Amino acid sequence: MPDIVLASKSIVRKNILEENKISCTVKPSNIDEEPVKNSLLKEGASPEAISKNLAELKANKISQKMHENLVLGADSVIDLNGELISKPESRDEALEILKKLNGKKHHLISSVCISKNGSMVWNYTDKAKLTMKKMSINELQQYLSKITDEALYSYNVYQIEGEGKNLFTDIDGDLDTIMGLPIKKIKDFLKK
Repeated sequence: MPDIVLASKSIVRKNILEENKISCTVKPSNIDEEPVKNSLLKEGASPEAISKNLAELKANKISQKMHENLVLGADSVIDLNGELISKPESRDEALEILKKLNGKKHHLISSVCISKNGSMVWNYTDKAKLTMKKMSINELQQYLSKITDEALYSYNVYQIEGEGKNLFTDIDGDLDTIMGLPIKKIKDFLKK
């Protein structure tokens, strides 16, 4: 399989690639996502469209600088009945997000895009459905106290491969998608 450039600073995404024998160079795109999300929301874009647009934007930005390489961009968002939930910027905000998700079903959407010469050549979006347990405020605070700042600000409010798996009564979907990289589809594309 060809080497790729990962337009993300996500350690989890890099690890998933390496575990699947895909060597990668990390070049984060450092896109300011909030203005893009806000603009798309004003246009009435769905959470899926926002996730796909951000993945493409990240891949294309790095691909414009590294023409000959395949560049992988990725983005994940939480969709709670049509409301887009972004990564928290503080522990207080993380607690508010957990309160919103508490006892409810939501979707985690992960989009990936591969670009070459500054343009998208392939993309894929996958969705997983998760049902969070009904928990007390104290239980939510205890959960947050076990999460490092790096994990909290990198992976939204739950790390499914770590403590986060204990938040859910039901998980319907691909774990790699929930971790932010639907690797099986990426491998299928790279084999071609």
